[in-house]
Amino acid sequence: AVLKIRPAVSRNPYRGCDPCSQTQRSKLQHRRARINQQINKEMRMRAGAENLFRATTNNKVKETVALELSFVNSNLQLLKEELEELNSNMEVYQTESEAINVPMIPLGLKETKEVDLTVPLKDVICEHYGEDSSLFEKEIKEFMELRQAMRTPSRNEAGLELLMEYYNQLYYLDQRFFPPHRTLGVHFHWYDSLTGVPSCQRALAFEKGSVLFNVGALYTQIGARQDRSATAGIDCAIDAFQRAAGAFNYLKENFSNAPSLDMSGPSLCMLVRLMIAQVQECVFERVTLTTPDTHFITQLQVAKEAARVSDVYSLVLQTMSQTLVKDYVPFSWASMVQVKAEHFRALSHYNAAVALCDHTRKYLCFHVSSPAGPPLSQVLRDPEDRRKLGKAHLRCAVIRHEEAMRVHGLCKILRKMDILQEVLSFMYKRSLDKYSEMDREDDFDETAEAPEIHSQTQHKPDITPPNFSTVPVTDIFQRLGPLSVFCARARWGPVRVVSLQRGDGGLGLTLRGDSPVLVAGVVPGGCAQEAGLREGDYIVAVDGEDFKWAKHGEVVHVLKSCSDRGIQLSIITLHTHDTQVRVLVVVSLCVCLHLINVSNALQRTMGRAKGQRTAPLLNWNRKKTGGGGRATKRLGSTFSLPFGNLRDCESMY
Repeated sequence: AVLKIRPAVSRNPYRGCDPCSQTQRSKLQHRRARINQQINKEMRMRAGAENLFRATTNNKVKETVALELSFVNSNLQLLKEELEELNSNMEVYQTESEAINVPMIPLGLKETKEVDLTVPLKDVICEHYGEDSSLFEKEIKEFMELRQAMRTPSRNEAGLELLMEYYNQLYYLDQRFFPPHRTLGVHFHWYDSLTGVPSCQRALAFEKGSVLFNVGALYTQIGARQDRSATAGIDCAIDAFQRAAGAFNYLKENFSNAPSLDMSGPSLCMLVRLMIAQVQECVFERVTLTTPDTHFITQLQVAKEAARVSDVYSLVLQTMSQTLVKDYVPFSWASMVQVKAEHFRALSHYNAAVALCDHTRKYLCFHVSSPAGPPLSQVLRDPEDRRKLGKAHLRCAVIRHEEAMRVHGLCKILRKMDILQEVLSFMYKRSLDKYSEMDREDDFDETAEAPEIHSQTQHKPDITPPNFSTVPVTDIFQRLGPLSVFCARARWGPVRVVSLQRGDGGLGLTLRGDSPVLVAGVVPGGCAQEAGLREGDYIVAVDGEDFKWAKHGEVVHVLKSCSDRGIQLSIITLHTHDTQVRVLVVVSLCVCLHLINVSNALQRTMGRAKGQRTAPLLNWNRKKTGGGGRATKRLGSTFSLPFGNLRDCESMY
């Protein structure tokens, strides 16, 4: 029977960024995509050359291949250095405000190749669902447009919603078209975000993980572009970096055995800590912006906040120094993290010195350890001792600033960042001027070592996990039917069309549920049983009209209002796992019985021909049996079958 499928609901086309736009960010993405393709080409050439080098025994050929390999490796090294420079280009993602802020570290998006899913999806629709695949071309085209749009998301909330929508649609695609033990033969290609090394897998989990990685990367870009000269921009940056940390942490906990380094456990752990450190830096900026710098308590809090920022960046630097991450992280990233760790440690000492010298209030839980010399209470009462302790803190601040500027000067990429150079120089000059102001010509005492500042924060960063329900989506392939029944994991028999007519006792069936409606019971000898309906059947169409999504009341109303000529129902029977196992066991046992009977008949024929009796070829036990019937009985008593004895099996065929 031909089913009349209800037309699909029209949707607005999906739109990402214009790939032909000439913004700084789009140019950067185009250059990254070009380098990724060149790296892919060089790596394929290297793989072929290495195979040839291992396979050949000709020394001349080996020398030629070795020379070619050296050229390929040199090209790969140059391409990776160029890509690293692009990934370290932080200024493109920073705010356009004229305010001077320390740059944040954003993450570039993973690039992917185009994938044509038209033929594989049509094959599944035709073979598994038994539908005319040409009727679903609109849905397939819509999904392909959505994937094409998510490759170039805009750097705002709309871009995040686009990525989340595609991620949610992948759930439906997985349920509809990817059975547990079978793949569609489609390869998903994604490039490493930092190295450009391509990775290819047929698992849809790789596609989902890569999209989730891009969600986190896009949050880092949104956080980096915020104007942090105002509290509103700082709050937006904090929220973005916390959500980025949540996306990377969710990816680390729920996806394993990633083929690319950027999605490996150590790399994701490093990214989570980096995002938390940038959140802590934003908290420090908010404290300095919202509280006056002339108050004693404020100076103490700023010093503790700066020490906290330095601690978390030191932890990030320690993570970047691990074996699996050290050679992977760009050198500019490690340099920036080290610069920030030294820079904020210097700020903590500077604010401690200002609080010591410009205020006379009592300190509580300020130092990690007590300073050498007299007790702290005595130092705070003596102005000269306070000056000397403040001078010691300023000396540490100047040393830390100098170390930050030294590390900054070692990195070519950081030297090009004018804003960072301006911030470091300004803070260094401020500490140096304060130190010169407190230094005296008659001060011949050696400056003591200042103790470390006790780190403390008013706002502990949170790891905000992704909330996929914020972007509700409608299953693009919903016309295939409710997902609870019509999915890739379910198996059902061919569609049966039965003609049902009302009798004196009614239709003789019980319905339950909706979308689709289930035949919960059939009256023995009733009209439904005579028509061929069985308990457990699903009603998918009535008189040729699609009823997969019909509600219970709608189906009941149609059946009650049927005319005397009856009504045609399209029925399917869902095969459970137990049913499939039972059928396989029954078939296997019947084949064995057939072989036993053939073998015994052959034995009897050979025995009559030779005039002697021979034992059967297939014995089920050590004792001799009198014939095939007794052997069959022993077979039935030997195996415990969930569906009954052997006689039941024979009656089924």
